Amino acid sequence: MAFWLAACAAAVFLGLGKGGVPMAASLAVPALALVISPIAAAGLLLPVYLAADVVSLWAYRKTYNRQVLRIMFVAMPLGVLFGYLTVDLVSEAQVTLLLGLMGAVFAVATMLRRNVDTTPRDPRWRSGLFWGATAGFTSFVSHSGAVPYQVFTLPLRLEKITFVGTLVVAFAYVNVVKLIPYYLLGQLSWGNLKTAAILMIPAAMAVLLGVKLVRVVPEKLFFRVIIWALLILSSKLIWDGLSQILFQG
Repeated sequence: MAFWLAACAAAVFLGLGKGGVPMAASLAVPALALVISPIAAAGLLLPVYLAADVVSLWAYRKTYNRQVLRIMFVAMPLGVLFGYLTVDLVSEAQVTLLLGLMGAVFAVATMLRRNVDTTPRDPRWRSGLFWGATAGFTSFVSHSGAVPYQVFTLPLRLEKITFVGTLVVAFAYVNVVKLIPYYLLGQLSWGNLKTAAILMIPAAMAVLLGVKLVRVVPEKLFFRVIIWALLILSSKLIWDGLSQILFQG
């Protein structure tokens, strides 16, 4: 009973995040890790992530920024490939700490900025390739690709629905790309598919609920929540990275 309660909660968090609710998806693995190991939780939820991607792609199929996606489609696989090639060399704790520091600095700097320019901007390939590759790498290593992605896309001042729709497409794409190296590294557990299939139901329903919530929340409030969510998530990453370095290293 404890497992199924935690698993259903994780599926709902995952679905809300895929529907566009800030930071919700980051609670999925920790919720399930209350009853099983974090590694097993990540493996079990991967098929659920992919199923939720299908629903969220349908919901946001007409609202995305083509320029951003062109850059992400080139950059993200480069980051995934780098993560695969350096999987035995890179410390996950150090990556987690660095990721948290980048996100926290960006979030605090944005909050302290008094005169915020709301004019939409075109994405630039140079910075997009860097942040997109970083997002692909950190998504592969620690499932935290949203932090560098948001550092790149938030200054573009995209409209709310376009912002979410572009994020949904980009991370659905990188999740499919990650299947290949995950399979080669033996991180996919096909024995979990029956349990994952059950969890896909609450996850899909939560995606639709998340889509509705995003559409009714005022745009200014939505991006304010995004910045605070980025700061909170980055703070957690800093804590996790320091804890692993100091107490497990």
